[in-house]
Amino acid sequence: MRVIKWASIALSVFTVVLTLVFFAWWAMKDSLVFGSDKFDQVKWMQAQAGLDQQCKRGDMAYDLQQNILLKGTPRAAVAILLGRPSYDADNSVEYDLGKCMHVYHGLLIYFDENNNLINSRISSH
Repeated sequence: MRVIKWASIALSVFTVVLTLVFFAWWAMKDSLVFGSDKFDQVKWMQAQAGLDQQCKRGDMAYDLQQNILLKGTPRAAVAILLGRPSYDADNSVEYDLGKCMHVYHGLLIYFDENNNLINSRISSH
């Protein structure tokens, strides 16, 4: 009976630690996976990421998202900075980042009714 009690305590502690590690990784994954390079417009334009390429733009995505694409930026300014998007809708655009960590990713940028940036996020496909 005592062994079962200790085993259940150990399993509970392991589960809590594993959960904390997972959520810490989840919170920092964008900066860890996509944050190794500063945004470079020339490099961005030359690295037309596609399904056949590796993570060509992904290394710049976090810096771009956190430091350059600020809320309120006009849609036209985003288009001048990043070029033609891979996907264009009424209130959002997406730029291919390439295949990063065995998964295809994109940078989704959302605009309000006045075509000002309201949010951006890194998505996986």
